[in-house]
Amino acid sequence: MASAEESREARARLPQLKLDELLEELQARLDAARGTRDRVHSLLEAVLSVGRELELEQALHSIVEAAAVLVDAEYAALGVITPDGKALSAFHTVGVTEEQIARIGPYPEGHGILGELIRHPEPLRLAKISEHAASYGFPPNHPPMNTFLGVPIRVRDQIFGNLYLTEKRAGAQFDDEDESVLSTLAVAAGVAIDNARLYEESRLRERWLRANAEITHILMSGDSRTKVLGMIAERAGEITGSALSAVALPMEDTETLAVEIAVGMDAESHQGLVLPMDRSLMGLAFSGAAPVTSADASTDSRISSEPRRFEGLGPAVAVPIGSGEAGVRGVVLLAREAGRQPFSETETETLQAFAAQAAVAMELAERRRDAEEVAVLQDRDRIARDLHDLAIQRLFATGMTLQSAGRFIDHTGAAERVARAVDDLDETIKIIRSTIFGLRARDGGAGTGLRARVVRAVGEAAPVLGFAPSVRMEGLVDTDVPREIADQVIAVLTEALTNIARHAQAGRADVALETDGREVRLTVTDNGVGIPPEGRRSGLLNMRERAQNFGGDLELSSPEGGGSTLMWSVPVAGQ
Repeated sequence: MASAEESREARARLPQLKLDELLEELQARLDAARGTRDRVHSLLEAVLSVGRELELEQALHSIVEAAAVLVDAEYAALGVITPDGKALSAFHTVGVTEEQIARIGPYPEGHGILGELIRHPEPLRLAKISEHAASYGFPPNHPPMNTFLGVPIRVRDQIFGNLYLTEKRAGAQFDDEDESVLSTLAVAAGVAIDNARLYEESRLRERWLRANAEITHILMSGDSRTKVLGMIAERAGEITGSALSAVALPMEDTETLAVEIAVGMDAESHQGLVLPMDRSLMGLAFSGAAPVTSADASTDSRISSEPRRFEGLGPAVAVPIGSGEAGVRGVVLLAREAGRQPFSETETETLQAFAAQAAVAMELAERRRDAEEVAVLQDRDRIARDLHDLAIQRLFATGMTLQSAGRFIDHTGAAERVARAVDDLDETIKIIRSTIFGLRARDGGAGTGLRARVVRAVGEAAPVLGFAPSVRMEGLVDTDVPREIADQVIAVLTEALTNIARHAQAGRADVALETDGREVRLTVTDNGVGIPPEGRRSGLLNMRERAQNFGGDLELSSPEGGGSTLMWSVPVAGQ
């Protein structure tokens, strides 16, 4: 048996042990409270940091960084979901280097575990990713990942995307508190994303308004149509981040559009093209008076394959310029590089509003020019009337007076001088009458320009050829090419297309008409059998003679891929 002294010592140690346990428990709770306080403080800091960002891309990156810090995860990502809610359209990552990303390959599209969160937008926590039924492994060179925590991000009750966290540090598992903290951050992220979107939309509207004001100003200032169309193409391309922007206008008396302006990637392939209404995005937008979009213009079956002009480009949209009673005045086409995001419904609607405003400005400018032209014509009529009623009558009366007075002049030399003066007055009267006729003359009917005549000639040849040739026209062909040379151009074009139909056995033909104000060049290319050495040359001799009569020439060549190229050129300066 223990002594009484030992019993007293044991009873003294017991309260001390209980006190130590209580102190340890208290310390643990204090540490837990301090940890919770620090985590709440970190969460508040993260919410404030995310809420300060107004640029959407920067806001998304800040959200990913904050998520990784809050739950102590090695890897974090934010996947943006497509408008249809079926896949990922963008992926923002933290923890993976650029070199690792390059080795892994393209960003995920929303399959496997990532797709599971898209299909079921609820928090998902896994101890091991590979054990989930939806998992089907990682691509080569992907870092190993086991633990997983994902939560959806909602913006105004719509799922915007998901936060994905993997590999909690120190080999720990994600717990309920991590899920709660991340869900709270997701709510704040939704608000921040909404604010960034609103800010981005307001800045975008401001840019569109500024572009509209700029276009209206240059239109009302009387600048050329080419400058106005170029401004429309440039501003629309800049604001939407497009690689290519083009504007096409309808050609008189034809069912085609001519690309007046092309700016950006491979613009040369589009500049001057004549497009059919039924085999081009621009034509469909014009004939339907409504926007037409394409997810990939390079493979779209609605676009004629020849000539090739959308290589390296992907998403595209064609929007009519104008609508309603005023009618469609043209079409603006925008295309982004391959792999970029398609044009959203909001972007298309904004672009349509911009095009409508541009159409109104064009209408006002045309009305002003019409009023100015009417004023000029009225002034011409007044001048012609005054010349006829006053100048001609007085000259005629003076001539009659001199003619009568000539009979009373006995001096032979003086009489001859008076007679010559009367003849000069008669010639002057004829000149004035010719001037009056010129002042009152009007332009010819619609569709008489060289552009329209070329399109009609190509269209008439299409049934005989068995296909529709492509047409490209550049320069002021209607104004810089005189009528007599324009007649020769049409004759040579008709002869060239007829020869292709008869002898070339071709499946494609390209027509290009260009002028720089000094020379007009007609180039006709086909992919047929070429010109045989023993073939008849009467048609070619005739075309060469037409060129030489105006100081020009005809050249024939065979491209590397086969077929033939005919280039007919004539100087137009000084004609």
